[in-house]
Amino acid sequence: MLRIDIISGVPELLQSPLQHSIIGRAREKQLVDIYIHDLRKYSTDKHNKIDDYPYGGGAGMVLSAQPIFSCIEKLKNEREYDEIIFTAPDGELFAQSNANELSIKENIIILCGHYKGVDQRVRDELITREFSIGDYVLSGGELPALVMTDALVRLLPGALGDSESALTDSFQEDLLEAPIYTRPSEFKGLRVPDILLSGDHKKIEKWRSDKAIERTRQRRPDLYKNFKKKN
Repeated sequence: MLRIDIISGVPELLQSPLQHSIIGRAREKQLVDIYIHDLRKYSTDKHNKIDDYPYGGGAGMVLSAQPIFSCIEKLKNEREYDEIIFTAPDGELFAQSNANELSIKENIIILCGHYKGVDQRVRDELITREFSIGDYVLSGGELPALVMTDALVRLLPGALGDSESALTDSFQEDLLEAPIYTRPSEFKGLRVPDILLSGDHKKIEKWRSDKAIERTRQRRPDLYKNFKKKN
């Protein structure tokens, strides 16, 4: 079973999203264990302070090394971890392939960045992977941690009602998903494509494949280029 330990200076931001929907059901089914660690509980400062001013001056505050080292070293003494991930705007752009890879691991730590950043010694000595969810800056790493957790938990066998659903999502095989429809077959004069009502599964599969390629070529030429290289 996958275990995810999330370390945060603002753990309240993580509680509710991890208790509902697909993640919540996966936890209830014991497909994944998720533990949230309050960084302030590991601080040796009498006021539980976890940040300080940057050496050399400059705006903003920096997460201190001490509480992070104390927390991660405690966890590592209890079990081996496959990855220790830091959420950072200058990290590798998180992609579906990363979610696929992480979903088959056993133990993962996600350290949420906050404030101006984290003491570089943490990144140098403890972190094995660094991920960003986009070219923009957020107030903290809690939202990226939730995004990554959701992306990989939904891939766990049994997490989704339809076992094939995750395999046909956008970005699998470097393709966006084809257009999808549901009942009714006609709404405000707009009809579902006849091919989807035909019952001919081979033709439907080819239609979806063609539409996925077409949509990817139009909307994400970067992904389409990768797809063409592999095919």
